Amino acid sequence: MPNLDTVKRDWFSNVRADILAGIVVALALIPEAIGFSIIAGVDPRVGLYASVAIAMVIAFTGGRPGMISAATAAVAVVVVPLVRDHGVEYLFAATILMGVFQGIAALLRLDLLMQFVSRSVITGFVNALAILIFMAQLPQLDPTASGIGWMTYTMVIAGLAMIYIIPRFTTALPSPLIAIIILTALTIWLDAPVNTVSDMGELPEGLPYFMLPDVPLTWETLAIIAPYSATMAAVGLLESLLTAQIVDDMTHTGSNKRRESAGQGVANIAAALVGGMGGCAMIGQSVINVTSGGRGRLSTFTAGLSLLILLAVLGGLVGQVPMPALVAIMIMVSIGTFSWNSIPNLSKHPWQSSVVMLTTVVVVVATHNLALGVLAGVVLSGVFFTHKVMTMFEVVRERHGETAIYRAKGQIFYASVERFEAALGPESILPDPADHVIIDVSKAHFWDISAVGALDKVVERMRRNGRSVQVRGLNRASSDLVDKFALTDKTGVEIGLAPHP
Repeated sequence: MPNLDTVKRDWFSNVRADILAGIVVALALIPEAIGFSIIAGVDPRVGLYASVAIAMVIAFTGGRPGMISAATAAVAVVVVPLVRDHGVEYLFAATILMGVFQGIAALLRLDLLMQFVSRSVITGFVNALAILIFMAQLPQLDPTASGIGWMTYTMVIAGLAMIYIIPRFTTALPSPLIAIIILTALTIWLDAPVNTVSDMGELPEGLPYFMLPDVPLTWETLAIIAPYSATMAAVGLLESLLTAQIVDDMTHTGSNKRRESAGQGVANIAAALVGGMGGCAMIGQSVINVTSGGRGRLSTFTAGLSLLILLAVLGGLVGQVPMPALVAIMIMVSIGTFSWNSIPNLSKHPWQSSVVMLTTVVVVVATHNLALGVLAGVVLSGVFFTHKVMTMFEVVRERHGETAIYRAKGQIFYASVERFEAALGPESILPDPADHVIIDVSKAHFWDISAVGALDKVVERMRRNGRSVQVRGLNRASSDLVDKFALTDKTGVEIGLAPHP
């Protein structure tokens, strides 16, 4: 349980800035949640109520203060077939199971898998999201679309100007909030011919209420929703943990990834019980929150509460917020999210790191699937790392009288065993074969059963050709592995390995 000092720091150390930042985020959440509802094929209230519930609950249960979670496109695209084939009630049931899976993931400490995500993959993830955020604004800038003309472009430019210029004179209010207020007032006063939030979809009336999914509690239902729930849980955790890492870097603070995993599960269950879809952390809204001054849990809670108040009380006014104002904010987010240093670093960093980063970007942007992009980057990082370790290996042969000494240096594992076997003989085909062979592995390490199998093969081959063989210098970990898995002379006596204590 958090102590009193932690509660004060997370909730009340930055009250004014957190509240103002939360209000800005709430306004930015509305068109996003409506858009994600449309993607999933459900009523706008499903996305909006989900955003309210997730933001308010994760403020208490999450492990990363100041991060915003709500309904997201990453989860919405997964459930399209489920909603189409079985209906929205199955979506609610799948979201509850999604939360359960995320709770199990927290118990199993799957958040530790983030240790295998390299900095290059994170940079690629950030850049890809920045590009996707910008691309998502393009439909609102299409001159052939309804309601988009010179006034739209003027407002976007004016909004960007206010966002970047106002902080030079005052930081009393977040500049994105000032931009929204001014552009909304101008839209209403001039009756400007621009698209507004209400054009995105009908805003719900009233408050969300508790409900249980109307689905049969059978194994058949479980078989239908489980694959979707597992995918939603994985995608949601992946995006949440990566976003938490990014917010950690932006704020120079740490976070509890295990608590975040469990908190996401609780928040998604809560969303489903009020008629909402699943969600996860949102890097765009999190960047808006941080750049607007939000740092604590109060900012996340305020975002959810403000969204609820806006929908329930000020729905008519919110519907008149011009889309160009929100487009300007999201363009600012995409600019601020993109890692601009990564461009000159392409020529400075090792080429392998650059390839991993670019691959992650290309796959995410091409598929709009964050999980696929990160998976591609992680796999490629693993391949490059394995190749690098594999090449950091050598065997040198020395001849001393009737004895040949093979000195192995480096890491011996599944990727390097072929080179290990090739470097150690056969002794009998060499120009100066020795009768006695010593394999010195004091500067080598055996990592797996493939390495032990290679040592077995080398020793057995040399003995078959009439050589006496002694292996020396095994470190304790390697010796344990040999004792346990070697097939040739398990006791180690014949090959010169005294059993260790």
